[in-house]
Amino acid sequence: MAQSYKQLQKQIEALQKKADQLKAQEVGGVVNRIRVAIAHYGLTAEQLGFGAASTADRKAVASMKSAASSTEKYSDGMGHSWGGRGPRPQWLRDALAAGKTLDDFSTGTTPQAKIARKSKSKSNGAGKRKTQVRFRDQAGNTWSGMGPRPRWLKEAIAAGQPVEQLAA
Repeated sequence: MAQSYKQLQKQIEALQKKADQLKAQEVGGVVNRIRVAIAHYGLTAEQLGFGAASTADRKAVASMKSAASSTEKYSDGMGHSWGGRGPRPQWLRDALAAGKTLDDFSTGTTPQAKIARKSKSKSNGAGKRKTQVRFRDQAGNTWSGMGPRPRWLKEAIAAGQPVEQLAA
C-alpha cells in the first residue's frame, strides 16, 4: 500500500528527532574528549583560535604554525612530537623528569652532530643507550627505524630508491 504525503512527513519528522538526539549524544562525547585534550596539553583559547586577535592576525599565525609544525625538532618515536616552540608538552616534561635529555628526542640535527654529542656524553660516563642503525644512505645519514622517517629517507623513496637498498 502506498503511503500518503502526510505519513511520509510524519516519518521524516520522527527520524529527524531521533537524528537530533543521537547527534546531541555524539557531540557531548566529542566535547568531553576535546576538554580532556585541552587539559592534557594545557591549551589556551588563543592557541585554539578563540582569542581577541583579528582574523588577519589569526591567518598569519596559522600560516606560521603550519610552517613551523612541518619542522618538528623533538620526537619520542611513539607519535609524539614538538616543534620546540611554546610550552613543552606533557610527554616531554615527563620524560625529562625521568632523567632523559632534550638531545634524546632531537630530530632536527644532522646525524653526524648527534653522533658527536653521544660519543662526547659516553666519554663523560653518561651511560646513554646505543641506538641500532637500520637504514643508511651513501652520504652517511642514518635512521634507527624509530620515530618519523627522516627527510633524506623520504626523498630517497620519492626518487624511486627501494627501501631495501638503504638497509644497513
